[in-house]
Amino acid sequence: MHPFRKAVENGDLDAVAALLANDVVFTSPVAFKPYPGKAITTAILRAVTQVFENFTYVREIANPDGRDHAFVFTASVAGKKLQGCDFLHFDEDGKIDDFTVMVRPLSAAHALSEAMGAQFEKIAREAAEQ
Repeated sequence: MHPFRKAVENGDLDAVAALLANDVVFTSPVAFKPYPGKAITTAILRAVTQVFENFTYVREIANPDGRDHAFVFTASVAGKKLQGCDFLHFDEDGKIDDFTVMVRPLSAAHALSEAMGAQFEKIAREAAEQ
């Protein structure tokens, strides 16, 4: 099992943060522009753990060189079931430098957007404190 998946499944957000490059770029499934930097990415991921219910990875796909991974997941948000995928790219040091999330269906993406929007002040505060 990949260390990222293991950390997420164990709820070890410090281990997840340790896997992020300082210059990681997080692309949200519901935000127009990407979020650059480890602090904001870590804060977003912490908030997602509060919003997602019944989160489970169901598949892991990797390219042969191990620098690109796709982690397919299921979860619920506000009673809406969703499917999603975390697309990760790893730099030369093995740190995540690109983190893109996609989710479906649209109704669940809307629920995710609303739930994360409600968390955003907290996310911004946490990122500023790091």
